[in-house]
Amino acid sequence: MPTAQFDAMVIGSGASGSFAARELTAQGLKVVLLEAGPEIGPKDFDAQRKIRQSDINLWQRAKATLTGQGVQARAAYFDMRMRHLFVNDREHPYTTPPDAPFVWIRGRQAGGRTHTFGRALLRWTDDDFRMRSRAGTGEDWPVAYDEIVPYYEEVERSLGIYGRVDDVPTQPDSVYSHEALLTDAEQQFKADLEGRWPDRRVITWRYIGPEPTRILHPLREAMASGNLTIRYNTIAHKVLTDETTGRAIGAEVLDRLTGTCSTIAASAVVLCASPIESIRLMLNSASARHPNGLGNSSGLLGRYFMDQLPCIATGTYPKAKGAAPADTAPPDPFYGPSGGIFVPRFVGEGGKAASDFNFQGSIGRYPTGRSGDARLSFFGFGIMQPDADNRITIDPRTKDAWGIPVPHIRCKMGEADKATLTRQLDTLTEMVEGTGGELEFVGSPLGLVEKGRGAYPEADPISRFLFRRMFTKTMVMGAAIHEAGGARMGETPEASVLNRWNQSWDVPNLLVTDASAFPTSGVAGTTLTIMALTLRACRHLAAELRS
Repeated sequence: MPTAQFDAMVIGSGASGSFAARELTAQGLKVVLLEAGPEIGPKDFDAQRKIRQSDINLWQRAKATLTGQGVQARAAYFDMRMRHLFVNDREHPYTTPPDAPFVWIRGRQAGGRTHTFGRALLRWTDDDFRMRSRAGTGEDWPVAYDEIVPYYEEVERSLGIYGRVDDVPTQPDSVYSHEALLTDAEQQFKADLEGRWPDRRVITWRYIGPEPTRILHPLREAMASGNLTIRYNTIAHKVLTDETTGRAIGAEVLDRLTGTCSTIAASAVVLCASPIESIRLMLNSASARHPNGLGNSSGLLGRYFMDQLPCIATGTYPKAKGAAPADTAPPDPFYGPSGGIFVPRFVGEGGKAASDFNFQGSIGRYPTGRSGDARLSFFGFGIMQPDADNRITIDPRTKDAWGIPVPHIRCKMGEADKATLTRQLDTLTEMVEGTGGELEFVGSPLGLVEKGRGAYPEADPISRFLFRRMFTKTMVMGAAIHEAGGARMGETPEASVLNRWNQSWDVPNLLVTDASAFPTSGVAGTTLTIMALTLRACRHLAAELRS
């Protein structure tokens, strides 16, 4: 074994990598953080750049497609000012089965996808951690909500969450540093919905405000510790292991700009590259000691890959007029205002979840059309059942711009998933129309249903026609951008890839702390749970390394 240059190596600088670097450096360890993309900062967020766009944003997406970002341009929030925060799909190809399209939205730069996610941070509950799949293939998590609460609280205090106490058992409150507010239209919708269906609650977003430095607080702490070395433009090609002990000893890396190959040695490795990338790296790290991929003695590496079941709806809320922001966070000219409402899983007997989906939206926050009625929009997220046939494998026939074999992604809805998504769509329609709202369209991977005036009624006819044609290519699995699974945590090495501390059963000094560790998909965003599990896992690793 070569002499370790560092106590720990963290691969990826996004949501999990930032907290991994903070925790390990705070424990006095010398850490190297590998980021495959460039360093970025305030100069890369030019709020003055004006780009003509519409609700559909069609021409920006078309231009991005022609210049190599055809997949990334399908993200719901994509615009040309942000295109440098998404990868070029020609340089980063992947493959899918013909009958199971998947949109893989990703970014390679300092901070990863923390620059493009909605900034919403929600806790999970034991409705997630202790829920076995009704299909009989799922596993409970090896951890419970009470074990994660202290780490949730620590992350929330570190980031400064906007929210308010709502006291809804299916969506536990966070530790709030700032108050979040509802618009007048959202308050009216809340009164209408809760008055008609007492089990359905409306709460504010729980989210983080803008970060002027464009570096999350935990990573800034790690950088200030004196214990962190950051290697930008450094692509981890293979995690290296000692053939005698089987333990991780570092990584073989490629320089993104020159293609030069080198090695970096470390006493432990923490994968934080996002689910598909971390699994791809483990599969590409096969060796004589680990012939089927790193940490794959169970044969489960890559299996049980999931996203959440997505749907979208827009329309108007005639009970309110105009638009008025209610964001209490400081303004961010690059991103615009944040905030909105959630309808968490419905509250059943004993406070248990009585539905398999939740909804995130806003009412009265954005400019109205000619009628002056408040605009409404909702995204829905449903539980996807774990399925061993949904998996990440390596496609050896296709390589990226650096010669690395790419992932093959299969993420296909089963019959139970289609039934959940149908209930999700019916419930969203029922809630909006039952409170006096008027829908224009509701869409999901099951298709597009136009109602009333139809989708984007004030757009030009060509844009509306092309929107209808492109919808089935855009609203497919992956559109939720909450992918998870593939390196699941569990109680035994036969039924999982990682133990309860996010450690590989086969390689104890290899941790995987992004959402690939998740045994179930959940319905809330994955980011807060990723951060909390990373904090917990790295604190445990630091104690082991010290001993």
